[in-house]
Amino acid sequence: MTELDLLVRARRVLTQNGESAGSVGVVDGRIAEIGPYDADWRAAEVVELEPELALLPGLVDTHVHVNDPGRSEWEGFETATRAAAAGGVTTIVDMPLNSLPPTVDVEALRIKRAAARGRVHVDVGFWGGAVPGNTGELAGLHAEGVFGFKCFLLHSGVDEFPPLGGAELADAMRVVRDLDSMMIVHAEDAGTIEHAPQPHGRGYGGFLRSRPQQAEMLAIEQVIALAEETGARTHVLHLSSADAIGVLAGARASGLPLTVETCPHYLSFLAEEVPDGATTFKCCPPIREAENRERLWRGLADGVIDCIVTDHSPCTPELKRLDSGDFGVAWGGIAGLQVGLPAVWTQARQRGFGLGDVVRWMAQHTADLVGMRHKGRIAPGCDADLVAFAPDEAFLVDARALAHRNPVSAYDGRPLAGVVRRTWLRGREVTGGEPHGQLLRRGER
Repeated sequence: MTELDLLVRARRVLTQNGESAGSVGVVDGRIAEIGPYDADWRAAEVVELEPELALLPGLVDTHVHVNDPGRSEWEGFETATRAAAAGGVTTIVDMPLNSLPPTVDVEALRIKRAAARGRVHVDVGFWGGAVPGNTGELAGLHAEGVFGFKCFLLHSGVDEFPPLGGAELADAMRVVRDLDSMMIVHAEDAGTIEHAPQPHGRGYGGFLRSRPQQAEMLAIEQVIALAEETGARTHVLHLSSADAIGVLAGARASGLPLTVETCPHYLSFLAEEVPDGATTFKCCPPIREAENRERLWRGLADGVIDCIVTDHSPCTPELKRLDSGDFGVAWGGIAGLQVGLPAVWTQARQRGFGLGDVVRWMAQHTADLVGMRHKGRIAPGCDADLVAFAPDEAFLVDARALAHRNPVSAYDGRPLAGVVRRTWLRGREVTGGEPHGQLLRRGER
């Protein structure tokens, strides 16, 4: 056998066949061999992990707001991808909004790629945006390699990325169908939220009432109806309302090309426990009550919810209005890219799930969602994106110690289980020094 570039031995290797002791051999950035722990292979570099460490595939986070260029003081490619690697995420797909310009045409995509080039510590792909008036731009963005198109059904939080009305959404979904692409939807109904009590002040309950579960239900029903009408592949973003699980299950059972994600914060936090003025917990849709959280976990167990992504949506401390604690005016978004894996693992193991389940939700299924069959799994021919993870090691989150640009996170001070010790991207360790991530295009390796 040709000498390997890298050989990693571990007492716990997570593959699609389960968990066992083994060796993983890497040549030219790809997994060449998987064998027994004591495989007699020659390699330029041999790494033997400590017995308590598990070797996982690098996670694929398909919902990340990097905000670069234009609002790089909120995050930025260097800090976002360094944080991703520190959290065991080796591939991200960047959202088309909060950067300036938003990624709604080919020129904006080129500007964004130019901002990222040479600065990314993990691999980075890009979503395009679907906004009023840009239906004619979708084919060009698709040809340039975006992984699909994001839209909102209500105000996005930034004026330069307006929502689609019902007819506009239908037209865009027909284009997406003809391109064999995918529409990903922030599904909250604008009318319901407009008529809900407006949020203000330091109490979380007021904010929660301003984003009722019915808003998600109505929007998801609209999306399902249009997916049925158009035949477009459709993905429901950041599901927070477990009330919608039944209708989603029915749509999937009928054969609609529909997938669903949720986020670590909906699976971790409870509305009942959000302190007054703690605007770090504000996100849209919102963190809901304990009973709702448990139904989301059942939705994952039942396969109605396909995957877990962070929806990393950071901002500066000033935008979170930490001084006033006013939920009505604070930016809505949770920074959690670096801690998504331990946050999910902490909750998952309490409910009897294993590391294999977490890998399936956060690596394999997310990679499959965007057609990256060479990512998110430890298998021959796949990219050697690997993570050494200590599942039984505990730590206390310190937002100031995270690699995110700003020390603002709802996870600050929270005890979590699971520590990422080392991360490899295509067989090369990510140290946070010289970046060696690649910019990805749909259908290319």
